[in-house]
Amino acid sequence: MAGLFDNQAAIYVDVRPRYPSEWFSMLAALTPDHSLAWDVGTGNGQAAVGVAEHYKQVIATDISEEQLKHAIPHPQVHYLHTPLMMSDDELVHLLGGENSVDLITVASAVHWFDLEKFYPIVKRVLRKPGGIFAVWCYSRIKFSPEIDVLLAVHFERTFPFQNPNFKHALECYKTLPFPFESVGVGCEGQPLELDMEKKMSFQGLLKFFRSLSAFNTAKGQGVDLLSDEVVQELESAWGGPEVIIAEMEASFGMPIIEELVELVEEVLPPPPGGPKAEGGIDDNEEEDGDGEENDEGKKAADEEEPGTS
Repeated sequence: MAGLFDNQAAIYVDVRPRYPSEWFSMLAALTPDHSLAWDVGTGNGQAAVGVAEHYKQVIATDISEEQLKHAIPHPQVHYLHTPLMMSDDELVHLLGGENSVDLITVASAVHWFDLEKFYPIVKRVLRKPGGIFAVWCYSRIKFSPEIDVLLAVHFERTFPFQNPNFKHALECYKTLPFPFESVGVGCEGQPLELDMEKKMSFQGLLKFFRSLSAFNTAKGQGVDLLSDEVVQELESAWGGPEVIIAEMEASFGMPIIEELVELVEEVLPPPPGGPKAEGGIDDNEEEDGDGEENDEGKKAADEEEPGTS
């Protein structure tokens, strides 16, 4: 959603986890061509830089200019602002035209998108056959039984300030509409669940919470979800400020849906006076990931998370 992560853009890149390099290697192995990838809702580019290790060019888009100001530089990543007023045709042209993108990724962001607008764009620009469309998010943070229970209690306090679309992330994308043919790495209603690890200090944990959209929504309404009392309670469970690293790895359950729109081609009605056209697509498509882009529906978006967005 537009503006959801603007206020916390500066800390977002530091506190959000980087995705495993193995994940991007696996995605790259699924596409026969590696010329162009599109990372939608790129945010600060956490996923885009991983994709760039396998593709000649990555176009990383987001509706948030503020997020893009803090994007991670990479020689093969071209960051572009795609405002909500941009038309579908303009976006398709920006991406190189129809049937031009080998891989489309949306990292922890597709739940913010207007899927009815986004999915058709995906189907227009994705290469056919051979194109891959992958979306994923992280929805659980695990440290220790004591800390996990406490975090769950405090996280529930964010629910009144969460956007309704966030429910898809909370449910690990099990309820996310995803009308695309599977390539065996998860499917609609049955996302593949993986774990990724990230060491986190106590201060990092607090910054992570402050990067959530719900935290900032609550703050705008005069509600502090990280009051001194809450911080002290969390710190006590953590082991105190001196146990900043705590020798623990924060394991983010990473529910992943990854789909391919490979040979899902439809024969379109022949144009007036012309031959049949092949390679049509459906009507629903969604966009990127990691940020808030699909608020534009037409553009791509960027973000979020385990119960973190």
